[in-house]
Amino acid sequence: MSAIVQAGGKPPATTGSAVPPDQQQYLTFMLGGETYAIGILAIKEIIEYGTLTEVPRMPSFIRGVINLRGAVVPVVDLSARFGKLATKVTRRTCIVIIEITTNQETQDVGVMVDAVNAVLEIPSQEIEPPPSFGANIRADFISGMGKVAGKFVIILNVQNVLSVDEIAVLSGTGQSEE
Repeated sequence: MSAIVQAGGKPPATTGSAVPPDQQQYLTFMLGGETYAIGILAIKEIIEYGTLTEVPRMPSFIRGVINLRGAVVPVVDLSARFGKLATKVTRRTCIVIIEITTNQETQDVGVMVDAVNAVLEIPSQEIEPPPSFGANIRADFISGMGKVAGKFVIILNVQNVLSVDEIAVLSGTGQSEE
C-alpha cells in the first residue's frame, strides 16, 4: 500500500496567504455516482485500496482492517454505511484515512470511496444547511450542501458517519453497564 496524498491533518500549503476564514477546504470524492465532501482538516492521508483483513461479527459496512504503519485501522465502506450496495473495488477505489475524536481520544478510520476527485475551497456562503428530507442518507450524516459549479456536493459530518460508539453498538461489542 503506498500513500497517494498525505495531508497530515493540515490543509495543503498555500502560497503567500492562509485560507480566508469564510472558506474551507474539502476533499471531494465519488460514491455510487454522487459527489461527497469531507473537511480536509479531518483527513490524514489517502491510500490505494489494498488487502483488508476481515473481522468476524462486524456490521456489513465494516469491510475489515488494514495495517497502517503498525496501527490497526478499521475500514468502513461508506456506501454500505449509507444503506446502499457495497462498494465494488476498481482501479480507482481508495481508502481515505480520517482522524476522528471521541471522548478526548483520537482514532484513525479508513473509508472506502469509489474515486477521489479534488480538494476544493467552498466559501461558507455557498454552503446550505442539510435538507430535512429527500437525501439518500441519514440527515445527521450531512453537515451541509456545498454549491460547486452549479451542482450540490454533500458535505459529510464525519463524527456522525464514523461514530465509534454507534459502530460498537452495531457490532455487538458495546458494553452495557446499565
